[in-house]
Amino acid sequence: MCTLEKRGRVYLLTLTGSDEHRLNPTTLGSIRSAIAQVRADSGGRAAALVTAAEGKFFSNGLDLAWARVSPSDRTRELGSALRATIADLMSLPMPTIAAVTGHAAAGGFIIARAHDYVVMRGDRGFVYMSELDIGVPIARYAMSVLRSRITDARALRDLLLRPEKMKAGEAERMGVIDRAVEGGAEETVAVAVRMAEEMAAKGWDDSIYASMRKGAFPQVFRDLGLAEDTDEDISRVFISKI
Repeated sequence: MCTLEKRGRVYLLTLTGSDEHRLNPTTLGSIRSAIAQVRADSGGRAAALVTAAEGKFFSNGLDLAWARVSPSDRTRELGSALRATIADLMSLPMPTIAAVTGHAAAGGFIIARAHDYVVMRGDRGFVYMSELDIGVPIARYAMSVLRSRITDARALRDLLLRPEKMKAGEAERMGVIDRAVEGGAEETVAVAVRMAEEMAAKGWDDSIYASMRKGAFPQVFRDLGLAEDTDEDISRVFISKI
């Protein structure tokens, strides 16, 4: 379902195959396993994660066909798996970059936007929050992720309430993604890896990076059920570094 490659200080997680990369417990479990491997392998050393995908899609969202087999059970299982994956990404103590190499819709875009940065290929593809069109609500933690990353209220409105299929250039102008890359998938991944290399080379302390992210987006961490740093926690880390 995905591969993990280490390039110096950068870990490249790639969703493999040419399908839509629909998110079900198997797909999400594979992503979580890769993130856990990154967490363990980095061992507190300065590093960064890039997530990309093969084929036409970055991810076309939740696997609703899988969920419909037994809606009452599978919907809860799917929601729990997505939430856990978002929590893993948000708590990973290093910079994270999504290289959106194809269409990113609904839950697929939420996965991308749970990264610290999003770069997107400019020659094809779009981001699309399809929930209103298909009649599916968005969980509170997922909405918190979007609100924390997309600070322009008009952009968030258009993404959620129109809802528009935004190409890379428009998404960059509206602050929905961080950078539109001129070129295709290969160049987009290359740009993301260069960004990751530059940040990893800073040698930032992983615990400090994680603490800064928690402080910047406290509501996301609350909605994910992740503990926020207290003043006592911060003081303890500060003392350990001096």
